Amino acid sequence: MGFVPLIEVTRGGLPECQHWGAVAVAHREGRVLARVGDPYTVTFTRSTIKAFQALPFMQAGGARALGWGPGELALLCASHNGEPMHVEQVDRMLGSVDQDHRALRCGCHRPLFAELGLGPLPEGFVPDERHNNCSGKHAGFVAHCVRQGLPLDGHLDPAHPLQVAIREHVAKAVGLAPHQLAMGIDGCSAPNYAMPLAHLARSYARLAGGAPDTDLHESLTALADAMVARPELGSGTGRHDLDFMRAGQGDWVSKTGADGVQVVGSRSRGEAFALKVMDGNMVAQVAAAVEVMDQLGWLDTRQREALAPRRSARIANAKGLQVGERKAVFRLEPAGG
Repeated sequence: MGFVPLIEVTRGGLPECQHWGAVAVAHREGRVLARVGDPYTVTFTRSTIKAFQALPFMQAGGARALGWGPGELALLCASHNGEPMHVEQVDRMLGSVDQDHRALRCGCHRPLFAELGLGPLPEGFVPDERHNNCSGKHAGFVAHCVRQGLPLDGHLDPAHPLQVAIREHVAKAVGLAPHQLAMGIDGCSAPNYAMPLAHLARSYARLAGGAPDTDLHESLTALADAMVARPELGSGTGRHDLDFMRAGQGDWVSKTGADGVQVVGSRSRGEAFALKVMDGNMVAQVAAAVEVMDQLGWLDTRQREALAPRRSARIANAKGLQVGERKAVFRLEPAGG
């Protein structure tokens, strides 16, 4: 499947675990610039394509008509923590089309801030659909259906006009035909698509650096602007996408996906990389992403220091004793190499 070792964990100087994966680096024009493993490895994109799932709404002028600004647009692209700031924003989005959380079809789960151990839940707390990490995306689905007069019933069905339009727009953004996108159902019950890593990387190079060769340019730029302006809404307290975009100082557009998918685009370079860690380990995913940025020359001394904890090079036990190391074991190669 084109995967090679990316991150190795040692204990007592001996290898204990290896996390295999692949990386593709691409320019917005479609050129593959560098790789690790097979850059055309096909993987499900998971939450990394949320910005592109918002394109039918954006292209139809939905955000402009409803007066949605950076906060709402950041939530469209978010895998959020379910913190009060996220829930309040989703309420505002739904309220702008006279709907509430009962219109959402994403299901509910414990907020990520509790799942990740970032804070306790209030006494007697009962989650609802707003706390789902994908509720911003789904609020966008609801808003589009209301504005376009489409039925809310069944709006996650792949045959629903909304999902047909999303598939077409995702394909256009990544440079494929709709029929080339393999489909599965995501954790939030919406259709999700698999594609080569190189195409996912290209889509983020376009999101970050613009797509002046297509009519998606204005929408993609607005979404990227929002993701960079409000990264706390796009992820949340303690999350690595927040750390990445703050360290990038406006240049990096970062998005994680479940089960080991990570994409980061550089606005100034018009380039992006996409990586997949095959076993879905998020610590390895994040460590590999920082290593890719370093090997690409994106990090200055300050950024390298800021992101050093995300590399998790030192592994300590419960007493604080160093018991092992986590290190990258890959080198980016030119695409023709």
